[in-house]
Amino acid sequence: MPNFPVKKIAILINPQGSSGVPGGICVVVTKLLQGLNYRNFELDLIVQSAEAAKLFPGIPSQVRIINLNTQFQVRFKSAVKIISPLSKYLKKEKPDVLICHLTLVNYLTVIARLLTRSLTHLILVEHFPFLELQKQLAARQKSFIKVPFLYIQRWLYLQANAIVAVSQGVAKSFEAGLGLSPGSVKVIYNPVVDRNLLHKAKTPLENYWFSENQPPVILTVGRLLPPKDFSTLIQAFAKLRKKRPLRLLILGEGDLRPKLESLITKLGIDKDVSLPGYTSNPYSYMAKSAVFVLSSNFEGLPTVMIEALACNCQVVATDCPYGPKEILANGEFGRLVPVGDVSALALAIELALDKPLSLEKIKQRSENFTVESSVDSYLKLFV
Repeated sequence: MPNFPVKKIAILINPQGSSGVPGGICVVVTKLLQGLNYRNFELDLIVQSAEAAKLFPGIPSQVRIINLNTQFQVRFKSAVKIISPLSKYLKKEKPDVLICHLTLVNYLTVIARLLTRSLTHLILVEHFPFLELQKQLAARQKSFIKVPFLYIQRWLYLQANAIVAVSQGVAKSFEAGLGLSPGSVKVIYNPVVDRNLLHKAKTPLENYWFSENQPPVILTVGRLLPPKDFSTLIQAFAKLRKKRPLRLLILGEGDLRPKLESLITKLGIDKDVSLPGYTSNPYSYMAKSAVFVLSSNFEGLPTVMIEALACNCQVVATDCPYGPKEILANGEFGRLVPVGDVSALALAIELALDKPLSLEKIKQRSENFTVESSVDSYLKLFV
């Protein structure tokens, strides 16, 4: 812990979003800022560009936006450009604590702090499993993953004051991947549930699908990208649709839209499936849908699942690494199915419709993921 009172906290993130649409991590950081602001800290949000800053709607007006004016891609040769402006920020502003999100900028932040000999208390936050991140980095940069570099990665992480993972699964993956001792990576669940979410869940919907005497709606939320595996969900829905009236609503935007729309047409379910795009308030849909489905191949801690639980929605999820099993407590608070299994997913959705779990039980589980509890856990690292 810092040997001085903590007054100023900075958060650095390379925002995850597409087409100007904020990803789940942007929502998480926004809520963390809101929670910290309530505790009266001075707060800086450090982003790479003015465009990136737009991916954080709803941050408190008291939060200062620090624009590094450094556009870069998620590759080392491009991202190293962040080191110079970040070093200047650390020298000039001297934040007491810097909370840094996502792997690549985590590496580079460690380097910037070493170069400036900064005394800033550094917390590195990881949202995705170690092996999956290595695959992504290897795909972007040939011959990236070699044994010597794993030693460098380990050394870089050990320079931080704390390493945080958003789930037990992600924590264990980093400890194993980098050869760290068990328990050295702290687990802090993302700040998800707050009064604003619960208020938005009560917003009326002007969508006839949710009016009386309409078929049940199956809902999913996420960017239209391969890891979400919406094609498996669409096939499972088509299988179940042959047996009973149902509708499927997919909220999100992304590169796979044409491919998914083609699959929907091929299966002949155009009238029962809707892809309206991104919405800033998925909670009102969650509160009124019959079942929320997460069909992902992998996750870190799927925020949308927690949001659905908070909105009293039945949940069905793939037992992917990592997060769903942890959130649902091995199936106690929702149904788990194997990844990519169309038949199992269809059956689980059917069971969720016909034999729903207690809404009170579902709601109670979501209370483990409040903004307040997450902020308290971060404060224990440096206050």
